[in-house]
Amino acid sequence: AASRTTSEVLPMTRAAVLATLVAAAGCAAAPPPPTKPTPYRSMGDLLAASKPEDWRPLRLEDAVVLELPAGRVVLELAPAFAPRHAANVKALVKGGYLDGLAILRSQDNFVVQWGDPDGDDEQKARPFPPGAEKHLPAEFTRPAGGLPFHRLPDPDGWAPEAGFVDGLAAARDPASGEAWLAHCYGAVGAGRGEAADSSNGAELYVVIGHAPRQLDRNITVVGRVVEGMELLAVVPRGPAPMGFFEKPEQRVPIRRARLAADLPDAERPRLDVLRTDTPLFDAILEARRNRRDGWYKRPAGHLDLCLAPLPVRPAPIPVRVSP
Repeated sequence: AASRTTSEVLPMTRAAVLATLVAAAGCAAAPPPPTKPTPYRSMGDLLAASKPEDWRPLRLEDAVVLELPAGRVVLELAPAFAPRHAANVKALVKGGYLDGLAILRSQDNFVVQWGDPDGDDEQKARPFPPGAEKHLPAEFTRPAGGLPFHRLPDPDGWAPEAGFVDGLAAARDPASGEAWLAHCYGAVGAGRGEAADSSNGAELYVVIGHAPRQLDRNITVVGRVVEGMELLAVVPRGPAPMGFFEKPEQRVPIRRARLAADLPDAERPRLDVLRTDTPLFDAILEARRNRRDGWYKRPAGHLDLCLAPLPVRPAPIPVRVSP
């Protein structure tokens, strides 16, 4: 009886086990349900969906407004990187030093530069206004500690690390503990002579060509252009060596320069600068690093520091509700 019971039970058990294994194998072999690919969102799509906290207002106390014959150019200074030069540029502007000066140089694929055409002649040079200094230390770099550095994951050929600080393209070296601003399109630098400490902000230039990163850590960068780059980029090129103009009438005059904070309220630039320390900015960088719209057939997989977009927009007009 015992053997019969065993012979009857074992085949049933084996069948049950076999059925279980077959069912399990069938489940494992079944393909997973299809997943929908994440739709590609362009930079325009991302910016359109941005929130107010993704932007910061232009710092009026650090903004310089230049009035050219063709329109307005707005610079935002970077006192976090070049405090002495930024303060001196403000003093020069407040004292009217730039009023009536001109763009003296426009070199193709490089820079436009303005200043006093008689600056090298002590007898003819325009005097500095009170509060402006003629001699400043070089401010090529600053300590990296304490900076809200937002690092790019992409390698950089000019620095161990590249990234952004408060809307500015920057780089740093962990070994030396230094950080500096990069010479990207629109960067504003202080022209100098042979000596490292020979700049004072009286002559400024703006990068209008391919990023001359070889200048990094060799010249003090004081900020960047946030409005009006198109006016500087189309200045006719100077015919003399290095793009200098040969005749006074070829120069582009600076009619007036003012700090934005000193302008009447109606004349102040109302601009928002995209923050570079947010998930939105990371998404924008990825959209530019690996573009997947129909035209692109192969994503680049890399983003250069100076090709990263740093958007600026007109500040939304606040809605006032009548009582």
